[in-house]
Amino acid sequence: MSAAEERAYRAALEEALTAGHRMLAQGASSLDAVVAAVTMLEDSPLFNAGRGSVFTADGTNELDAAVMEGATLKAGAVTLVTTVKNPVKLARVVMEKTGHVMLGAEGAERLARVHGLEIVEPGYFHTERRWEALQRMKRAAQARADASFTEAEKHGTVGAVALDARGNLAAAASTGGRNNKMGGRIGDSPVIGAGVYASNATAAVSCTGEGETFMRSLAAYSVSALMELKTWSLARAAKHVIHARLKSLGGTGGLVALDRAGNVAMPFSTPGMYRGSIRADGVPEIAIYGDD
Repeated sequence: MSAAEERAYRAALEEALTAGHRMLAQGASSLDAVVAAVTMLEDSPLFNAGRGSVFTADGTNELDAAVMEGATLKAGAVTLVTTVKNPVKLARVVMEKTGHVMLGAEGAERLARVHGLEIVEPGYFHTERRWEALQRMKRAAQARADASFTEAEKHGTVGAVALDARGNLAAAASTGGRNNKMGGRIGDSPVIGAGVYASNATAAVSCTGEGETFMRSLAAYSVSALMELKTWSLARAAKHVIHARLKSLGGTGGLVALDRAGNVAMPFSTPGMYRGSIRADGVPEIAIYGDD
């Protein structure tokens, strides 16, 4: 990417980290913090979530999101939404206002309207950069050409994990899915245990990558299970899931994770992963490439 593009990504990540930190500094919950951070990333056209979501093969945008809190193991998720500006906020509504964990399509959209969430026209999610990436992918498929696409062009997820002053963990994720995906395809992000998991007994985890392999390996929960059942550290468990468990299925990707001691793990098996962390001092640390 160009220097200007890199500065834009770093600025957006800093804005999201600062939004989450501001909530925690004011005494808000870890759930408040992760929703605030992910909302900022959904509003940015740079990331594959909300405003910057990739397209289906039909040229539409279908969005997914999930949240989970570690204190109660309560969770909420939405999938296949097309008019909700911030799907992560709707995922929280599912968790807090219904007796369900996941809602999809029209049922989820109706819930958003009932609770006054911001509704937008489907065209709000259309960005030329994502549209052009879809067209290039379609042309390559038609020509059966071995075209090269970056990981960011093919898929991506935004996510956040947080620890609040009461010692409670939370995790969130939001995505537009895979570029050129079949209409109706659901990835790992809204699947609790696959793309998102949080338990105060272990860690909060949010994943990004090839969703199908994250679902097949229950990646997010696997980090927690290795910590709980094998008493592994967060770093060891997270590294094993990305570099061994996913790799055995031919999958690539990464995750961000946090335990109650404040330990952070952000392993990934791709050339880079947009990532950052911020502690009580309010100083954000941001990285993109593998050697940052």
